[in-house]
Order: sequence, then C-alpha cells, then structure tokens
Amino acid sequence: MEIHLSPIVGFFAGQGVPLETILLLLMLPIIATFIAFLRQVVGIKAFGIYTPLIVTFSFLATNGVKYGATIFLSVVIIGMLMRFALKPFRLLYLPRVAIMLTVVTIVILGILVLGGNARRTGLAHVSIFPILIMITIVEKFVAVQIEKGDKMAIRLALETLVISILGYYLASSKILLEFIASYPWTILFTIPINILLGKWTGLRLTEYFRFKEVIKKMP
Repeated sequence: MEIHLSPIVGFFAGQGVPLETILLLLMLPIIATFIAFLRQVVGIKAFGIYTPLIVTFSFLATNGVKYGATIFLSVVIIGMLMRFALKPFRLLYLPRVAIMLTVVTIVILGILVLGGNARRTGLAHVSIFPILIMITIVEKFVAVQIEKGDKMAIRLALETLVISILGYYLASSKILLEFIASYPWTILFTIPINILLGKWTGLRLTEYFRFKEVIKKMP
C-alpha cells in the first residue's frame, strides 16, 4: 500500500523513525479520544482509558483480534478462578497478585505451545511485549474484584474488550491511516473535542436505557 506522506511525516521517516511507529503514535490521541467518547457519551466504563488503549495496541501487535482476544479472555478467566483458589489462604495483595501472574504466565505459555502444535503460527509467534501487557491486566482485574466485586470486574473486563476491539478496527483502518499520514496536524482537533467531552453534562446513551421507565413518566 502506497501512502502519500506529509512533509512532517516524511521528515520523521527520513530521520530513521519507522513509518509504522510514526503512524501508531499519531493514531494514539485519536484512539484515546474515541475511548473518552465511549465513556462520556455512550457510557461504557471499562478499566479507565489507559487499559483499553494499551490493549488496543496489543491487538495490533498480536496479529489481530482473534489471537489478542484469546489471550485477553484467558488472562481474565484465570485471574477470576485464581482469586477463588487463593481465597482460603488469606494472602496479602501483592503476594496474591504475584502468584496469579505466575499461573497466568504458565497458562499463556501452554496456549502458545498448543497454537504451535495446531500450526496456528499467528498465535505461536505472538510477540512477548503485548502478552506481557495483557498479563498485567490481572492486577487491574483483581483490584476491581476486591473493591467492587466479581460481577463488576467481569463487566468492566468485557467492556474493555469491546472497546479494544473497536479501537483495533479503527486503528487498522487503511483510510484513516492514509488520512493521518497525509494530514498529521489533524490530531490537534482531538484537544477541543476532549474539552467538549469534558464538559458533557447530558445523559449517557446507556443511561437512557437504564432509566427509560423514569424518562417515560417525566412530563
């Protein structure tokens, strides 16, 4: 795919910065703004803004949503099961998370081995860094479990997955990548957009469904 590069992108590329890295960095504020929109206007909470953002870029580095989502769901499921398994030991927070990370690491390694045996080369050759990023979600998941319960932790994990999948397709859009490469200065528009989102005082879309009975009774 031949992309028309703006002078500034061409300059960075000419200095030895990989074009893929430049485009991903330019895409970051767009994805962050997209996540903020889903949170403020739609009402999808997820694990904040940083977690779905890094999961989105992890998906880009794990050969697509299929393998990335497999690893993500494996991490969440194992984290949930390990909390119940370790509950009788009444361990402190950090040692408990360390044990969970150990078990998650072993299971993910097993999944990669199975992928290799099944000739799923895309899964077997996933880079270590996106895997490490998603493994660290265990700590976030456990923290929410402790503070808000299992139901909320599972809900936020699924919402994080949904946002990350949507972010992945947005970040991998050829049309958007070509546009950003040609007009990188347009990412500055994310600043006023986020200012408007920061002043949003209306109901979120999910709240219209949540309070629909109340809204119907309003004069």
